[in-house]
Amino acid sequence: MSISAAGVRPPEWKRCTGLPSPPPGTAPPPTGFRCATVRVPLDHARPSGEKIGIALIKVPATEPRRRIGSLVFNFGGPGGEGVGALAQAAGQYSDLGARYDLVGFDPRGVGRSAPVTCAGARQLDEITARDDSPDTPAEEKAYIGGRAAYVKQCQARSGRLLPHVGTLNAARDLDMIRVALGDEKLHYFGISYGTWLGGAYAHRFPGRVGRAVLDAAVDTKIGSRDLALQQAAGFQRALGAFGAACARLGPKACPLGNDGPSVVRSTARILAGLDRRPLKTSGGRELTQSLGTTGVAAALYSRDAWPYLAQGLVDAVKRRDGSLLLALADVLNGRRQDGTYSNLSAANTAITCADGTDRHTPADVRRLLPAFRDASPIFGTSMAWALLQCTGWPVKGDDAAREVSAPSAAPILVVGNTGDPATPYAWAPALTRALGGRATLLTLQGEGHGAYDTGDLCVRARVNAYLLDGAVPPAGTTCA
Repeated sequence: MSISAAGVRPPEWKRCTGLPSPPPGTAPPPTGFRCATVRVPLDHARPSGEKIGIALIKVPATEPRRRIGSLVFNFGGPGGEGVGALAQAAGQYSDLGARYDLVGFDPRGVGRSAPVTCAGARQLDEITARDDSPDTPAEEKAYIGGRAAYVKQCQARSGRLLPHVGTLNAARDLDMIRVALGDEKLHYFGISYGTWLGGAYAHRFPGRVGRAVLDAAVDTKIGSRDLALQQAAGFQRALGAFGAACARLGPKACPLGNDGPSVVRSTARILAGLDRRPLKTSGGRELTQSLGTTGVAAALYSRDAWPYLAQGLVDAVKRRDGSLLLALADVLNGRRQDGTYSNLSAANTAITCADGTDRHTPADVRRLLPAFRDASPIFGTSMAWALLQCTGWPVKGDDAAREVSAPSAAPILVVGNTGDPATPYAWAPALTRALGGRATLLTLQGEGHGAYDTGDLCVRARVNAYLLDGAVPPAGTTCA
């Protein structure tokens, strides 16, 4: 398909502005970031109608004579920004950046691409601090009312956009991005939710799939209840792994318990105490139970964050200081240091509710609470109540994005990490089977969300060989 036939103009690359800096201790970013906007239809059923802009960022290949094409990233979400994420993480992909232009984008509804908005910063501070694991009728009423009010705000602020977000529309945008970049095939690196988007693209455009890596795979065939229940178990297991690692350091470095289960029990006591008495922090905000639980979960995404979790828990006990746990929670909630928020929460809700027809009631949640608490005594209650995310949502939702079969597509590499809390490992073989055809599974026996970004040399070598040389690892390949 030619660019003119698709009605997509090549991007006009310009100097980027307002990019975030990489976190301390990470690989330095490359130079030469360029940014652009691709215009796409708001409603793909009306291609000549209103257009919206999809924000792009590019790092040109450092070895242009050996350039393969563009490698387009989606770092997860739904609702995660791709422009800012690539600006922060591009240094981790320098081996791939030799022969690919590294390209990130904000999906529609996200960041710089016609963002969905629901609440301001002050309201989001209140929402993220609100008790999300209610244990009295009054707390339940407050939580349910807060959820309903948030939905109304989304409708009031972004009602025009809500019917047009979601994974199917993002997949169509992705093909228009491919055309705009001048690539015959889409070379793609999707992480977490990005694996769902990649699978949706492969199902709809199988002949246009180039080399595609789907890391931290999502099982698109399970409903919101089972997805949340399995995530709850995954985070509980990851907390146990953190506890065991912490305890092995000894009582001086980890005064939380002498084995994994005792560290987990200490964590549970700390979080339970926050329900009764929030902790002060250096910034003047309080660490509530919901923020504390979010902070613990945030640190389980990466083994590199475990030392911060241990110190944050010790600070909470010994100094009655919740500052470090609050900082961890802010990262997961999309709160910036200046007190503003990304639109992660709003976009996550809008895309999630567009991609499914599940609409749970408070009675459903109460019925499911025992199973969730059994799966995770620490995270289960809040994750069960979070099932109300799409209750009362003004857009009906569509399950069509769950179909990802692509038996005729080029080989797709699916990657799963056995210790992944957010996308449990079982989802990786499930997605591999759902894709069918020549999809191949690569397994990491490790900890943390995703595999490539753990830095494991075996995973990196296998993924790089596939993306750079087309070498698909043998079925059943495992990295320890």
